[in-house]
Amino acid sequence: MYREYFGLKDNPFSISPDPHYFYMSRGHREALAHLVYGINNDGGFILLTGEVGTGKTTVCRCLLELIPENADIAFILNPNLTVEELLASICDELGVKYPKGNKSKKVFVAAINDYLFDVHDKGRRVILILEEAQNLAVDVLEQIRLLTNLETNKRKLLQIIMLGQPELKELLSRPQLRQLSQRITARYHLSPLTEEEVVSYVERRLAVAGLVRSNPFPKDVLKRLFKLTGGIPRLINVICDRALVGAFVQGKDKVDRKTIDTAAKEVSGVEVRSRGRKTLKRYALWAAVALLFLVQAGFTATYLWKEAAAGKAARVAAEKAAREVVRKVPVAPPKTATLDVPDDAAGSLLRDHAWQALFTLWEAKYESGSRRSPCEQARDQGLQCLEEKGSLPGLGQLNKPAILKLVKGGGGEYYGTITSLKGDAAVVVIGQETRTVDIKEMARRWSGDYTLLWRPPKGFKGELLPGRKGAVVTWLGEQLALAQGVALKKERTLTYDEELAGRVKEFQSLSGLNPDGIVGTKTAICLADAAGTGGPVLRVREKGTKKNVVYP
Repeated sequence: MYREYFGLKDNPFSISPDPHYFYMSRGHREALAHLVYGINNDGGFILLTGEVGTGKTTVCRCLLELIPENADIAFILNPNLTVEELLASICDELGVKYPKGNKSKKVFVAAINDYLFDVHDKGRRVILILEEAQNLAVDVLEQIRLLTNLETNKRKLLQIIMLGQPELKELLSRPQLRQLSQRITARYHLSPLTEEEVVSYVERRLAVAGLVRSNPFPKDVLKRLFKLTGGIPRLINVICDRALVGAFVQGKDKVDRKTIDTAAKEVSGVEVRSRGRKTLKRYALWAAVALLFLVQAGFTATYLWKEAAAGKAARVAAEKAAREVVRKVPVAPPKTATLDVPDDAAGSLLRDHAWQALFTLWEAKYESGSRRSPCEQARDQGLQCLEEKGSLPGLGQLNKPAILKLVKGGGGEYYGTITSLKGDAAVVVIGQETRTVDIKEMARRWSGDYTLLWRPPKGFKGELLPGRKGAVVTWLGEQLALAQGVALKKERTLTYDEELAGRVKEFQSLSGLNPDGIVGTKTAICLADAAGTGGPVLRVREKGTKKNVVYP
């Protein structure tokens, strides 16, 4: 109804769990990391809880994209079943054959067990995902636990991911379920979005839906939206969708406070009546928990402040060195808000200037007009080119300055070098000018093609696989120690063994990379960045940060 009116290509606030619209908040990133960790460590049970609408299902859908291809998935959406019905559903999902009309648990379990041994012999694995697991009966949970008894010396033959509301934690705390609870190898409770994350969440969904105009939700309205929804993504979607309809009907370009309040009232009327007094008690409990959290946070902040003071000198020195590198490409004042160039601007000259700016950041020498290509010149100085087509989150994940292929308003291509990101602004060198522009302006002009430079470790041949030996493995151990904040063993390993591969997978999953244990170009770049040894960056990371920064 309102898509054409607001210049949108898609509905930005659909409540379906579309991974393309997934906003990776800190909580969602950590939830996904816990799930990936549980899968990679071959645990029996993995638990993800959270309030209604916080995004548990969407996180699980993102997990499915990271699960290895050798995994068979059984997805049970409605587990409010008897033991026999659940076992039949598992068989149906996995394609396990059983006698028609069978009601015997023994027959179902035998069929599933045979299937698990068969797929294990073929080098495959089986993962069972249970949605709305708070609805599972105690006898059903006990039967599921018994299914996980099958195991080899190294791993379980069946892994189970349970998604549920907070009541699921209460259910699993019952004495009769203590055996199951003890088998949970990874658990995470997904909290609502913060006020800052609500702003980023709305902006991201609008951007993915193709918005090219200004945000129809002013800052004061987004602040009100946070108070109305408590940071619950599903409520945000429903209220924002209703508010855009209201603004469209009124012929307004922006959603005002009255419209957002009206939308919230229309959405929450039935919901408030259905929850009644029970919801009020729950909110009171949340308030008490929040107070305890704030007290704990006070002690934690004091401890972190002392830790930060202890390493202040080293941190200041590192930040000074990073600023010194970035300073060589002058930063313009934030008065320029466009990347426009004249239609007759010479693309080859702008590309030459872009390479010069990128080489300067790396303190490397660039010869304009040389017979050797820029990437060949970079290789002569120990650097390599990475040419990709991607998005701003992907480029922000690598955290490296890059040459961008931009599109002129009247058609045609030209080039600029993004040298840093500061808040919602990007610093881009165009020709001999340095401009500070809004990220949205950059996204509007950028074709998605970019080229960056990075410094590979000695002996790196494009991929580092488990089992390799040599100096490049020593480099890997050193970078992991710096990135993960652990002491480096004196007897530095020269073999990429299973223990080291596990740490690499953990780093990859926390960094939003495919946790396959293979150190490719992107993993090597992100690892050196997290360790603080990767050269110039788009954003200066705080010392000790373990995760790569992914920009919305």
